[in-house]
Amino acid sequence: MLTRDFLPMKRFEDYFDRMDRMFGPERLYPYAWPRDLGLKVEWTPTADIIENEKEYLVKAELPEVPKKDIHIEVSDGVLRLHGERKYEKTDKSEKMQRMERFYGEFERTFALPDDVDVDKIKAESKDGVLFVHLPRSGKRQKTRAVEVAIQ
Repeated sequence: MLTRDFLPMKRFEDYFDRMDRMFGPERLYPYAWPRDLGLKVEWTPTADIIENEKEYLVKAELPEVPKKDIHIEVSDGVLRLHGERKYEKTDKSEKMQRMERFYGEFERTFALPDDVDVDKIKAESKDGVLFVHLPRSGKRQKTRAVEVAIQ
């Protein structure tokens, strides 16, 4: 199973962020880096892919993302995980000193092998990890669009 990178400009945006942190936007003015590269996705979750005789298992780290904010779709041989982790400030008197975790919309895509039975895909979320079970059928399957509910 291969991962697909639909965000080629994301790498440039990461470089711009590094430059902003090194020099600060006030030092670069009026030559600041362009910020709007047309990206809607704000972060990409890390994932492991495990293969055995019966299935492929995708384990994606999605801490503090409720099931209702995670969407799983399969279309044209591509598994797409997307959703949003919302930042909620509970105490207005608190000031953020450092923010290293990502918030906002996320997306991760994977090219599926031909032997995945899309009708039997199951997903579960436990302890901040999304488990997507992709059963193997043993034969080539026709591709079609499906949405997967998280148990």
